[in-house]
Amino acid sequence: MATIGVVLSGCGVYDGAEIHEAVLTMLAIDEAGHDALLMAPRGPQRHVIDHATGQPADEARDVFAESARIARGKLRDLATVQAAELDALVFPGGFGVAKNLCDFAVAGADARPLPAVAALVGAVQAAGKPIGFACISPALAAAIFREAGVPGVLLTVGDADDEAAVTMRAMGAEVVACPVREVRVDRARKVVSTPAYMTAARITEVRDGVKAMVDEVLALMP
Repeated sequence: MATIGVVLSGCGVYDGAEIHEAVLTMLAIDEAGHDALLMAPRGPQRHVIDHATGQPADEARDVFAESARIARGKLRDLATVQAAELDALVFPGGFGVAKNLCDFAVAGADARPLPAVAALVGAVQAAGKPIGFACISPALAAAIFREAGVPGVLLTVGDADDEAAVTMRAMGAEVVACPVREVRVDRARKVVSTPAYMTAARITEVRDGVKAMVDEVLALMP
């Protein structure tokens, strides 16, 4: 039985982890007979969005505390997780990835990853273990790999010509089109990505794409 790290970035599509994608990731891991180790960084969210209106809310929330809602309280501080504990790592989407795990949402092509996140990804990569990215989280991957001096990583973010894709190319990534139920794989770097809600119209589409991502990540495990 393998242990798959799942990195959360809060709770809610507009300012945290996309809940459907996170839960479907956990479900796919469990259905494959493996364990998910859920983790999140500590610290304030970049901002808080009222999900009923889509407007900013005048309040502060902690990324770890919000992520614990999805994890049902069983959550590790990302800074304490070591690559040796994991067989693979997966990032569900949600704009918390682009706001709380890196600053892609505000910095665009100049985005920088949260140091603890970049360190864990680098350690997992160095150990030859695969990493999966869903929805907008490939933008985080682009920031991490650019900072690490690794150009041309194959990624998808839905439409290969939309603003996010163009920006990620400016960061050095190779961004390609991908149907919502499929994945794209950079086999040299063991990186798997799927569009999920970047293009999905139905939750069943997200389910199929996320399951395909998890299955491919599991197949790439050493």
